[in-house]
Parts: sequence; C-alpha cells; structure tokens
Amino acid sequence: MSTIDLNKARFETRAIHAGQSPNPENGALMTPVYLNSTYAQPAPGEPLNGYEYSRTTNPTRTALEQNLASLEGAAWGLCFASGMAAVDSLCSRLSPGDHVVAGLDLYGGTYRLFTKFFQRFGVEFTFVDTTDLAAVKAAMRPTTSYLYLETPSNPLLAVTDIAACAELKGTAALVVDNTFASPFLQSPIEHGADLVLHSCTKYLGGHSDAVAGAICGNDDTLREEIAFYQNSCGGQLGPLSSFLILRGTKTLALRMERHCESAMKIAQFLESRDEVARVIYPGLESHPGHAVATRQMRGFGGMLSFDLKSGLPGGKAFSSSTQVFTLAESLGGVESLVEVPPIMTHASIPAAERHAAGMEDGLVRLSVGVEHIDDLLADIERGLAAAK
Repeated sequence: MSTIDLNKARFETRAIHAGQSPNPENGALMTPVYLNSTYAQPAPGEPLNGYEYSRTTNPTRTALEQNLASLEGAAWGLCFASGMAAVDSLCSRLSPGDHVVAGLDLYGGTYRLFTKFFQRFGVEFTFVDTTDLAAVKAAMRPTTSYLYLETPSNPLLAVTDIAACAELKGTAALVVDNTFASPFLQSPIEHGADLVLHSCTKYLGGHSDAVAGAICGNDDTLREEIAFYQNSCGGQLGPLSSFLILRGTKTLALRMERHCESAMKIAQFLESRDEVARVIYPGLESHPGHAVATRQMRGFGGMLSFDLKSGLPGGKAFSSSTQVFTLAESLGGVESLVEVPPIMTHASIPAAERHAAGMEDGLVRLSVGVEHIDDLLADIERGLAAAK
C-alpha cells in the first residue's frame, strides 16, 4: 500500500491523513480507540515503541498529536484533558518572580487561572492591549517568560500582529492561543510564534462532544519540560476524546468555510440594525484589526460579538429569545450558540477591568454554526425584536 507524502500535501489532505494510516494487521481505516491503561513489555524496562502506561502515552492520543502538529506546521504536539489543562502546564513551568505579558481581552478562565492561582505563587502578570505594540514593548521585562496572545481574542475579537510581537518578545516564548481561528485560518508558527495553544473542544472537535486541549511547537526542550509536567500531574487526554477530536479535524476545512461565510453575512446584517451599537468581526472594514487579519489570516472565522444599545437587559432578552442559536457557553461546534460574556464566560473578570478592556454590559457573543443562513438571520431578527 502506497503512502501519502504529507510534506507535499495540502491542509485538507493532512487533516484527514496526518498521524493516521490503515492498520497493517487488518486494514482498519480509522485509528482505534485504545482503551487500555498499561502495555505488555517484551523485556523488563523495555517498553514496546515507547508505550508503557497510558498516562504517559497512548496510541490514539499519539495519532491526534501528530495530526495537530501537522496542521499547525509544528514538529510536535501534546494533548491535554482540556484547554485550561494546557494553559496550566505552561504556567507550571514558571517559578516565583517569573513574568507573563498577556492581553487585556482574555478568556475568563485563563484570566482566573493567572490571577487567582499562579499569582499566589509569585508569578507576575501584566495585562496590556496587545494590538498596541508600544504597550507590549513597554510591558516586557528581562524576567518575562511568556508573551501570551489570543488572536482573535475572546470575546472582543481583537487581532494582534503575531509577527510584530515575535520581534518584541526577546527571550520570552511567544504563545498564541489559536482557538478562535483554528489552524485552517491561521498559522502562528509561520509568523514567529514559539507555541500554539488550542482548546480542542471548539473548532478542532467541532461537535460539542469532547473536551480537550493541545500545545504545538518546534522547541524540543519546551516539549520535554511540558511533557514531564503532564506525565507527573496526569493532565493527559483520554483515548476516546482523542478519537473524537481526530474525527473532528477531518471535516475542519469544510466546517470553517461555512462558519466564515455565514458569520460575514450575519455581521453585515447586524451592522445595518439600529438596535446594535457596535459589531465586532475581523472581516468588516470597520474592525480596527481588519488589515492585520487580512494579512495573517486566511479567513475571518465564525465568531462575532456585538453591543446592544439596550445594555445588559437587552443582552439577556436577546439570548433568551433565540431558537436556532442555543443559549450556552463554549463555541466552535456545528450548532450556533449565543451567550452574554459579562455574566457568563467572563463573569470572573471584575467589571472595572472588563470595561477598561472595552467589554460593555450589553455585549453578546455569537458562535455561528453551519445551519442555513436564512434560519440564522431570522433567529437574530427574533432576538433583536426581544432586545428592544
């Protein structure tokens, strides 16, 4: 049986084949779910192909890690029990006195982990507008270990110039959370990132049926340190979830094309409505990061946010009235979701800091799924009527 030269294959082909090949014993096309904890060894202390215990390595997880590394243009990937477990592994490399520069507009769970947990152990954090390169440069210190970016960010979809930040990072590792874009739309390593992080729960999985996280990179020393922590603390991804995410990546390209197409139409529709004070979508020329997004992304994604003139009451009314958009946290699945970040995903961020970052009380976030666009627009019309 001939094999595909994945070094020459395009994204869609690598998404389906990287890390996977038919089973040589029986020809099974799909990677098996290896539901086992331990492995027989041919001799004491000589594990077969490196497999001795599934906390350390599992063949299903290995296939997914190789797949994601290929999609991100990385040498290696490591998969975790959640996106936050992946962030935790990065922070656990740090020591008291180490410093992290991160964006003002940051997922609430990440902000909470930084400020409520690792800050207690002497790790220092500075939050800046990462689209302001002068502010990023001013925040960097000799002790800065990470320059941590979300681009587009959650939930304000701020777009940060990755290549420009790579020039400012000095000895720090540039970490890019690529969850909103997915590797189909953005390749941070090509722009100078050292590590790429994902909540695989979102677009990579795509079906809202698995929770997972991943880190990809090229530095073997960083991989060794992160993998050591993962193995020591047990934050690995299980085989069934690995299989589900691996299934999801096969259709990533197809799904992202529909997500992007529908999100653009919805953003344009919302811009025309009097009930809406501001629409935030990188594909719109009105977005302050539109030019950077056009340069470093291959599409603008399926996430958008907007401010309702009726404020928080309007946000509650809108999100409680939709029928196709489900009121729920998370994002990136085939089904459309709506949420109100100030009282849901970002409630852990103090109001004053939310407002300073530009997050108004009437902010609504949409994860645009793959339903028919006419049904989605009609549902938004229903929500806007309720929000008046």
